[in-house]
Amino acid sequence: MKQTFTALAIAACFLTACNSKGSLTVTTDSTAIKAEQNRQTALKSEKDLLDKNIDGMLSVCAKDFTEYGSGEDKPSTNLDTIKAGLKSYVAAFPDLKGTDINAFAHGDSVVVLGTWTGTFKGDFMGIKATNKSFKLKDGDIFTFTKDGKIKTHSSIQSSASFFKQLDITFPAKK
Repeated sequence: MKQTFTALAIAACFLTACNSKGSLTVTTDSTAIKAEQNRQTALKSEKDLLDKNIDGMLSVCAKDFTEYGSGEDKPSTNLDTIKAGLKSYVAAFPDLKGTDINAFAHGDSVVVLGTWTGTFKGDFMGIKATNKSFKLKDGDIFTFTKDGKIKTHSSIQSSASFFKQLDITFPAKK
């Protein structure tokens, strides 16, 4: 009985010290919560890509979503065009995998780092499959709207390394 009373007294002192009204309140940092929600959404997008669930992947994008890719091509804002391109990509690389995936969030931005591998088994963008594999470290940069939808996506991997590993050469520009 003495131990129970002592434990209750300690708990009462603790609660009183935490809050002068005698009840424990928990405050949360809404910015940190929003950043974590954005981080989870970015990871869901990456998982949907690996699962070849392009509709699910795009379901977390804003209506005015912009795909910048690696910045080597013109940005795309047409979700139907982006969807068709992604479906073609996952069909061309049926064994696409992402490993060592880590995501870091700050405010309305999320960076997802990982290693990506795949084998070029199906034609893609008019390029015949080479049956060669690629392995690249990549970073995906996402920005978010205030309501938690993906507004933009950029990638930091170079297309040149990707194409070189797949044994794809392009004619020199004249």
